[in-house]
Amino acid sequence: MLMTAEFWVLVSFVVFLGILGYVGVQKTILGALDTRSKKIAEDLDEARALREEAQKVLADYEKKRREAENEAKDIVDAAKAEAERLAEEAKQKSEDFVARRTKMAETKIAQAESQAIAEVRAVAADAAVKAAGEVLKSSAKGKKGDELVTKGLKEVRTKLH
Repeated sequence: MLMTAEFWVLVSFVVFLGILGYVGVQKTILGALDTRSKKIAEDLDEARALREEAQKVLADYEKKRREAENEAKDIVDAAKAEAERLAEEAKQKSEDFVARRTKMAETKIAQAESQAIAEVRAVAADAAVKAAGEVLKSSAKGKKGDELVTKGLKEVRTKLH
């Protein structure tokens, strides 16, 4: 067993480990591992900080998005209200216009009616005066008759006009 190759490999391995332990390679290896673990911890802390910052930025953008949506909704609501107000105003103006035009037409019709009635009365009065004049002329003759006719025509004209 002492002369086998495996035994000498074991002995040389143990000697090699002893030399490494004497030289302090384990400290170098442990130092490298410690440095590596510190670097990993720093990277994790940095990643955590970046994640928190990203969450804050995301929350800010979400808040801004909600505010923008609310503002857009308010703008749309205001535009709808303005459109409804303008539509109501236009409707009211058109109703007022139609009412004024109707009133003007009714006034013109009333004026035309009054004018027609006045013209008919004037024609009737003239006809009545002529008829009365003819009746008076035929029934009263002479100077006294002419005076009566003139007086009667004046009375009829004043009463009919």
